[in-house]
Amino acid sequence: MRWRSIMASADLRDELTCCICTDIYIDPVTLTCGHSFCRICITKTWDNQEEREYSCPACRHKFRVRPELKRALGLHNIVERIVWKRECSLHKKVLEYYCCQDMTCICASCRLAVEHGGHQVETLTEASEKKKEKLKNILGKLTLAREETEKTLENLQGHKTQVKRNAAELAEQITDLIKGIKERLESLEKRAMSEISRQEERVSRRVLGLIGKLDSKKEELSRKMEHIQEMSQARMIFLQDSGKLLGVRTPTDVLLDINTASNFISLSVDLKSLSWSEINQGRPETPERFQDYPQVLSSKSFSSGRHYWELGGSISARWIAGLAYPSIDRRGDKSEIGNNNKSWGLGRRLHKYYINHDSKETQLLHSTSSQRFGIFLDYEAGRLSFYELGVQIRPLHTFNATFTEPLHFIMRVFSEKDNLYQLDPEGSAQLTLSLLNTLHPLS
Repeated sequence: MRWRSIMASADLRDELTCCICTDIYIDPVTLTCGHSFCRICITKTWDNQEEREYSCPACRHKFRVRPELKRALGLHNIVERIVWKRECSLHKKVLEYYCCQDMTCICASCRLAVEHGGHQVETLTEASEKKKEKLKNILGKLTLAREETEKTLENLQGHKTQVKRNAAELAEQITDLIKGIKERLESLEKRAMSEISRQEERVSRRVLGLIGKLDSKKEELSRKMEHIQEMSQARMIFLQDSGKLLGVRTPTDVLLDINTASNFISLSVDLKSLSWSEINQGRPETPERFQDYPQVLSSKSFSSGRHYWELGGSISARWIAGLAYPSIDRRGDKSEIGNNNKSWGLGRRLHKYYINHDSKETQLLHSTSSQRFGIFLDYEAGRLSFYELGVQIRPLHTFNATFTEPLHFIMRVFSEKDNLYQLDPEGSAQLTLSLLNTLHPLS
């Protein structure tokens, strides 16, 4: 316990304690703000301040001019009364001495007592001055430590502020950097997506173009394949039956029916050849006769079996031949071979073959290379095939149909002067029609 603590009662200690030295006032003075201090404490405090701004240590009230210190007479009297007038509780004498070993105030009688014998004893004034000196040294050290602490605190505060400022600047830089990177990435993404779309569109156009070309090529190849398949099928049938056909040489004459012959064709005496006539033959106009096209039917019809004909003529002549129902029209556009659904024809024009049926004319890929060609009919199978008979047998076309009427051979000639057709195979400028064999349906 501090040596002055016994001099003041507990209820007055707070009121009589200096907030600087934390001890009972010594020569107390009061500032204009109302707070009191030891004269020596406030004086040293203001003397040690670097800045010439004086403030109250209790409330921090600032004074423009250093205040003049005036004794707090009331406090001074109270302190003096408590400190110096207090009596020893044992001997009822004034406490004048201080025992350094027991750290207590004693009176003159206590000093002589056995309890304090041999102890270091000082007067209260001496002890007080020594105590003040010690407190002064401690206060100096504490003041220095506080100043160092304040300086360190100030440095730390400055460092904290600088760290905060640096962190804010770094955060701003990072934000700007990320924003820039994001903008560049977005721009790059847009350019990349645009380029991808452009490339996709370009490649798609190219692919679509290739697809279109390949589709066209596919269709063309399909048509060629279909044609080749038809020709192959016809060739197989022809080859299968050619041995029988060519092995049987019992010809049956096929004669042209003069009652169906147009008045602008001339028939041979044996009714096996025909040619263009510029002179009207004057034949009677009957329902069976062709009126608008130079055509003629055979007198015999075929309603079953397999049949094969060979015809020959000029390689440069223009003609069309085939098979027709007897119900084919005799007048009008529908009476022409192939321009209806009742006749099937193969024609030669400008050294090219063409086929015609149901008003659909199709140019064949083949060029003419022979004066002879063959026609094969399988009535029950609904197959009508045309062949060119040269060094090799070349299939030209096969019609597939369901025949509902008997079929007649039909031919047409054109008005060119060299278009002479006859049934004699020896004539190089004539078309020959002869029936080599008639096969009955296979069982």
